[in-house]
Amino acid sequence: MKTLQEFRRYLLRNKLSLVGFLLVNFILLVAVFAPWIAPSPKEGRGVENIDHIGFGPGWHHWMGTDILGRDVLSRVIYGARPALLIAICVVLVAATVGTILGLIAGYMGGWIDEVIMRVCDLFLSFPPLLLALVAVSLLGPGLTHAALALVISWWPWYARLVRGEAQSLKSRAFVEVASAMGVSTFTIVRRHIFRNVTTPLIIQAAADLGTVILAAGSLAFIGLGAQPPQSDWGLMVADGRGLVFDQWWVATFPGLAIFITVLGFNLLGDGMRDFLDPRSQK
Repeated sequence: MKTLQEFRRYLLRNKLSLVGFLLVNFILLVAVFAPWIAPSPKEGRGVENIDHIGFGPGWHHWMGTDILGRDVLSRVIYGARPALLIAICVVLVAATVGTILGLIAGYMGGWIDEVIMRVCDLFLSFPPLLLALVAVSLLGPGLTHAALALVISWWPWYARLVRGEAQSLKSRAFVEVASAMGVSTFTIVRRHIFRNVTTPLIIQAAADLGTVILAAGSLAFIGLGAQPPQSDWGLMVADGRGLVFDQWWVATFPGLAIFITVLGFNLLGDGMRDFLDPRSQK
């Protein structure tokens, strides 16, 4: 089992993974301490300020103001909260549902495996973002509904991953010995199967966090995710798309926030894969 000291030494050796780790932690700190570091917390929460409409980047507003006079920097800082919240919730719920179904399908086999995998095939026959669009269109716009729609489109990937690992593990000698000794199925799955699928699960989850943030931003951009006056990066980009040539800062800075966050999670996800998966190491 890898230790924190080994991970720290790995980060010091792998500069790109270290950059991703630092970026992710920076975004997390920004989200946690948003009320204290935002220049205008009220504007960050969506309160209008008509006296400052259309101000460009300057000393008083480092990232300018939007069409309602709200400080863009404050809204970018507050926008880190829904972005991280939806990413973590979607990955946790999708991984939990997919892991439970994957373990059942992989270890039990037979008709149970067939039913679960055919359901997965049905969901996987649609592109994830398209399936999320259909789901959130039926549920209605909103951050909670967007998260639920993304869970619906994401869980089959975890189910397939865990199912493949469980099928491989159930034929191992230590599992067969435990079964021959009369150990219950639940105990075998919990102690011997689940513990050995946590590594690929962590790798997949770390890689998916950035993708979920991008998908959630896409839903907000077309009006199916977070709703005004909530500070959301995708929503802010949508508000500024018609002002790119006149007030470029309204859409540019939240777009950069999405880019930096997704880049950080992708670099960290690649680093987690190389660190945890022995097959990817030299």
